[in-house]
Amino acid sequence: MDELVENAIGRAIDLMCRNMAERVTLDDMARAAMFSKFHFSRIFHKATGVSPGRFLAAIRMQEAKNLLLATSLNVTEISQRVGYQSVGTFSSRFRSSVGISPSTYRRLGGGALQVCGTTARRPPTSNPPATLRGRIGVPEIPAGLGKIFVGLFPDRLPEGRPVRCTVLGEPGPFEFDDVPLGTWYLLSYSASADRDLVAPSPQAPEKGLYVGSSGPITIRPGVRWPFADLVLRPMNRMDPPVLLALLDARVLQGVGT
Repeated sequence: MDELVENAIGRAIDLMCRNMAERVTLDDMARAAMFSKFHFSRIFHKATGVSPGRFLAAIRMQEAKNLLLATSLNVTEISQRVGYQSVGTFSSRFRSSVGISPSTYRRLGGGALQVCGTTARRPPTSNPPATLRGRIGVPEIPAGLGKIFVGLFPDRLPEGRPVRCTVLGEPGPFEFDDVPLGTWYLLSYSASADRDLVAPSPQAPEKGLYVGSSGPITIRPGVRWPFADLVLRPMNRMDPPVLLALLDARVLQGVGT
């Protein structure tokens, strides 16, 4: 990525992080980046895979996750600190993004006991189901790399319930059966076993978290064996936060293949 563009997007992300409790507009972000609104929106989406507004919402939710683990603030106080006027709206959006309620997230210490196994099956159609196959690679496997989550999502942001997902014990092949027709993004992450589930700050990459993405992947009628692969790499600040509750390495013994 061009250094000028990377620095511009970095300034916009810094602005978002400094003003989570305040209203931040697209005008504000573009001004911080020193680009026109149109140009800023285009380069931001190209660099991160999501719009500036969705990225802002994601880092607010990531900060809420951190506050739940690192402080004794109640849910109402946390919702206000990340820009929500209604605790009900905050709790609803937290659950839809993370997969569990704020109180459950705090009680579990930031880890999910289960991510896969609850995906909805599609209704029967005249089109035969597709089987998506692929491979997850890691250029240099770091010491202590944990289980690898792989999921299909409607867009580039890893939140909510995946369309299909699995957990791998190590880098290698995966397969999803009965994949619905449509356009999806393949997203994967792996957290090192000794990773602190509280990120240092929303401005810093999450230490010990490896991510990868591929897409868009379009599943069409008659295409039975589409293939997609991706390579995991250390997370950087241009990556949208992984809002889906991370698999807890402490309880993953025996999970996956």
